[in-house]
Amino acid sequence: MAKAKTGTVFFCKECGYESGKWMGQCPACKEWNTFVEEPVVSERRSQGAERVRVPGRGTAPVHISDISLEEQDRTATGFGELDRVLGSGIVRGSLVLVGGDPGIGKSTLLLQVCRNLSMVGKKVLYISGEESLKQIKMRAGRIGTISGELLFLCETNLDTIEEAIRETKPEIVIIDSIQTMFREDVASAPGSVSQVRESTSVLMQIAKGLGISVFIVGHVTKEGVVAGPRMLEHMVDTVLYFEGERNASYRILRGVKNRFGSTNEIGVFEMQENGLKEVENPSEYLLSGRPEDASGAVAACSLEGSRPILLEVQALVTQTNFGMPRRTAAGTDFNRVNLLIAVLEKRCRYEMSRYDAYVNIAGGMRMNEPALDLAIIMALVSSMKDKPVNPKCMIFGEVGLAGEVRAVSKAEQRVHEAIKLGFESCILPQVSLDKMKNTDKITLYGVNNVREAIRLI
Repeated sequence: MAKAKTGTVFFCKECGYESGKWMGQCPACKEWNTFVEEPVVSERRSQGAERVRVPGRGTAPVHISDISLEEQDRTATGFGELDRVLGSGIVRGSLVLVGGDPGIGKSTLLLQVCRNLSMVGKKVLYISGEESLKQIKMRAGRIGTISGELLFLCETNLDTIEEAIRETKPEIVIIDSIQTMFREDVASAPGSVSQVRESTSVLMQIAKGLGISVFIVGHVTKEGVVAGPRMLEHMVDTVLYFEGERNASYRILRGVKNRFGSTNEIGVFEMQENGLKEVENPSEYLLSGRPEDASGAVAACSLEGSRPILLEVQALVTQTNFGMPRRTAAGTDFNRVNLLIAVLEKRCRYEMSRYDAYVNIAGGMRMNEPALDLAIIMALVSSMKDKPVNPKCMIFGEVGLAGEVRAVSKAEQRVHEAIKLGFESCILPQVSLDKMKNTDKITLYGVNNVREAIRLI
């Protein structure tokens, strides 16, 4: 048999575009300096080319009424927060990517999911390429007793993993992590663009062909995206990011892509000694410990997916000691804060160029929704005037460059969340107030621009 020829090609890390030579700019996605050199094999092994035939896929077109949805049954994970992010549970035959910083709790969360599924009679296979069986057992000992058909395998060769999956026939498979997996017929190191792309392709064929739900753990780069080619996120069905500060106990599981449910849903967890515990009411946690009668502290409402979350926006405005004022934003977009400060200076005649401004979202959460604009402005003005905002008042609304307060989505749902937590008043866009039903449980103040909102302090 003729020996396979090896050579090198260049791949774009963002979109997977292939080229025979290095280029500064990718012609497909127009990104700069994204090409990496990878060795390739021109002829694949015949057995490697054999893939599982996906049921329901054929050459003949079918009518939509003839397509059965029985395979789309969902399985509960035992975590209500995770089920919400996934869209009411795990879909059979789905491929889920879980990314996050090292040590954030990705493996712990998936091991707890495996434990919950095995306890209800599901057959689960946990494949680790980073830890030995003893290390997994030590970690499993912290989360409680494991029973049922939960199998463990330490392997990085994808051909061996494929055989093990066919023999054991599990319902759920966990791959930890995709950067450690490799195929022998791909002449590059594990974690490279070629290996990650090929490994994901094989796992996708297994998931769709055998009807097995596969979870893939992916490490992230310093920019906060999954390491490897960006097209990895395009290949999978669901992309989840595990966020949070390593020195803080709370973690956020954020869904950025979901073919089986809504995107931008979040789940909140707390890291404890015995593993992760879900937080059913994150608003109560984020508002706990609020200072009384302190300037620069404002309660706001951000909508994450279908869930309104109340949080505290803090601002500190002090006179600058240098020529250039300092700006700091923690938990929200830095450029957005600078824009809002410019609106205050231009439309409200506040000399913000003489002051340093520090903005923080309490609780370690990161929120970038435009509905926080009005709360940030009110917190800045409150700190500048050293005049506290009513702690029983909740504020939300988007602010434009002309200083106008624009409507936000699901305003009525945000107000109901404020009522549940005992708030007495709410400042919101006038446009949103006009579309709402009258309620006598809370006092509503509609504003058309920033100046009207500031007068309410």
